[in-house]
Amino acid sequence: MTLFQSWVSSANSPSTAFPLNNLPYGVFSTKDKDPRCGVAIGDMIFDCLAAEEAGYIDLGDGIVFDVPFWNDVMEMGPNTWKQLRNQLMRLLSVQAAQQENLKTVLTPMAEAEMHLPFIIAEYTDFYAGRHHATNVGTMFRGAKNALPSNWLHIPIGYNGRASSIVVSGSDIRRPWGQIKGPNDTLPRFAPSMRFDIELEMGAIVGTNSDGPVTVDEADQMIFGYVLLNDWSARDIQAWEYQPLGPFQGKATATSISPWIVTKAALEPFRCQTPVREFELLDHLRDTGPMLYDIDLLVSLAPQGKGNSTIARTNYKEMYYSSAQQLAHHSTSGCPMTAGDLLGSGTISGPERHQRGALIELSWGGKNPITLDTGERRSFLEDGDEVTLSGAAHGDGFIIGFGDCTGTILPALTDPYNR
Repeated sequence: MTLFQSWVSSANSPSTAFPLNNLPYGVFSTKDKDPRCGVAIGDMIFDCLAAEEAGYIDLGDGIVFDVPFWNDVMEMGPNTWKQLRNQLMRLLSVQAAQQENLKTVLTPMAEAEMHLPFIIAEYTDFYAGRHHATNVGTMFRGAKNALPSNWLHIPIGYNGRASSIVVSGSDIRRPWGQIKGPNDTLPRFAPSMRFDIELEMGAIVGTNSDGPVTVDEADQMIFGYVLLNDWSARDIQAWEYQPLGPFQGKATATSISPWIVTKAALEPFRCQTPVREFELLDHLRDTGPMLYDIDLLVSLAPQGKGNSTIARTNYKEMYYSSAQQLAHHSTSGCPMTAGDLLGSGTISGPERHQRGALIELSWGGKNPITLDTGERRSFLEDGDEVTLSGAAHGDGFIIGFGDCTGTILPALTDPYNR
């Protein structure tokens, strides 16, 4: 697939994250406009509410875009998703009629503030990257017992906090928690000193189900994808996780990128899951290319001193796809809801520079990384700004996600001082 041409000139640059091939969905506001749904095109935002009111968009169900979230469109189902994308492609292509009139529904990105693009119904985070799971397991249990006995058979996950999901650009406050280090006789209550990131992709469920779904059905239910940073307090997590797994160490915040890249935009970049050591049971078995070839990058800027790239990897390193995660999640019969967010789990590759978390990069703090500034990091320090970025690369174009950024604020002096 090659670059589609748009009358929005900035969308035709081979370096833009948002060509006509992409058309990701977000929610934006300006000084004179309340939050509303928009579509990224080059360095502009196409205002869906204004376009709908002017008659340029018609989904056959009256006014749809009078709410500042994409959940209503999600619930209309895959046929409507296809209909909307086709309308947008026609409106923004170089052959579109009424181009001068359509310019009135564009807003420069530089003038916009981004918001959460959808209402998060539930949040589940998985542990589905083999290199990450092997590295972390080796640190704590040794190489022979790195992977739990169930890991190669099911995508392991836990239910997270939908209430603490924030959009890129939101500051992240260092959390307090109960900690018991190797030299502590008893646990203590203190700010986390081993605060970390996790480079992930987030899959957004777009339709409802009331019972188990197949992998193919699950794939059809996915509306799109975002970058996701699962901020993790490793010292809090280490003390609490036995026997029920992550809890407060993962509850501080989860950041997502502001643009939902649709599954349709990513179709040309599908790729196979890894070779299976054990054949998966029928309800999880691969039915074709289940992953996407998306290059991912993590950078860190200490106190605004300039970005240092600390990791490069690719989404194709995952062991389980989002469709397999969703299918597994549904096996108990639990309802899956439009707006559910599924975190992929940390995405790491086989080499050190491909590790998607500081606990891996520094091997539990034993081997700190050196930034371009000369500073060293085992875990995050106050003032550190972390940015996740990602893009799929086509023939003369890229499908980008927009950055997922957060800056670490110091822990509160007294968290109970109200």
